[in-house]
Amino acid sequence: MYKQEKKDWQILVVDDKKTNLMLAEKILQQEFNVSKAQSGMEAIAFLEKNIVDLILLDLHMPDMNGFEVMAAIRNNEKILSDIPIIFLTADDDKAMEVKSFKEGAQDFIAKPFVPEIMVQRVRRVIQLDKLQKNLQNEVEKQTRKAEEKKRQFQRLSIQVMQSLAGAIDAKDKYTKGHSQRVAMYAMEIAKRYGYDDEKQQNIYFAGILHDIGKIGISDEIINKTGKLTDEEYEIIKTHPVIGGEILSNISEIPNIAIGARWHHERYDGKGYPDGLKGKDIPELARIIGVADAYDAMTSKRSYRDVLSQEIVRGEIEKGIGTQFDPEFAKIMLEMIDEDKNYDMHEK
Repeated sequence: MYKQEKKDWQILVVDDKKTNLMLAEKILQQEFNVSKAQSGMEAIAFLEKNIVDLILLDLHMPDMNGFEVMAAIRNNEKILSDIPIIFLTADDDKAMEVKSFKEGAQDFIAKPFVPEIMVQRVRRVIQLDKLQKNLQNEVEKQTRKAEEKKRQFQRLSIQVMQSLAGAIDAKDKYTKGHSQRVAMYAMEIAKRYGYDDEKQQNIYFAGILHDIGKIGISDEIINKTGKLTDEEYEIIKTHPVIGGEILSNISEIPNIAIGARWHHERYDGKGYPDGLKGKDIPELARIIGVADAYDAMTSKRSYRDVLSQEIVRGEIEKGIGTQFDPEFAKIMLEMIDEDKNYDMHEK
């Protein structure tokens, strides 16, 4: 069985001397299928139409030397670029041997040929090449599996977070879809600000769970149609702390708790729960804060309908440097100005 496998291996011998070709064929044909070429051009033409497992390539030929032939093979799109090559030469030149390996040859066989050495080296190089390619294929296969599992986990994570956000939003009959919209607005702001894809995704996750702390607030307070008492308002103001504590145990998504805890901080330091000011407020929270305020104004409430785009734009502009980080507020204004048909609001 092993003998038959080796016999299936295809060898191309390239040498300008017919006697060398015949000798190499005689030595190798017991174990391998052997093809011959008497010049570099003939070898390239053969390789464009045939696949081989190894090339035995003479270094000194009149039309193209071995280095030139190897370079032409590596740069020819019609030929597999990773075919192992063993150089053949009568030179006893160590510098040439070193150059051969530097140029990418797998081995070096001296003339006149010693049959046992030639067979052993050809067999060893092919076996090593097959082993390396099999290992590479297995690594690529396992990598694809790992990446697919990662994508499945990400899809599941997104679905779980979206479901959880939907459950939170459902506590307030006036905020259906709020968390999803905030996440999308925040991700768009982050994209325009220059965040890469991974950071955009992380801010999406943080945005979709920014109100998770409301799970600890009673439905009666959340859905109260009249004015909140001071005591009730203080209870509402605890939801960022609750959310931050819930999400602080999730280590797989960096900074996911930041949006929950600090999205109600203000740039002027008059927000809650910690009264952070300016750049002391984490950047992610400053982005979500703008997105959250925008969606609050463009969503229906028990006491009003969706505000007009003009009023919303005016409020965002008025809040620059006081409620909102100037940079992110200006990006939000750009998004508003581009929204000619006022599509960015609760439907």
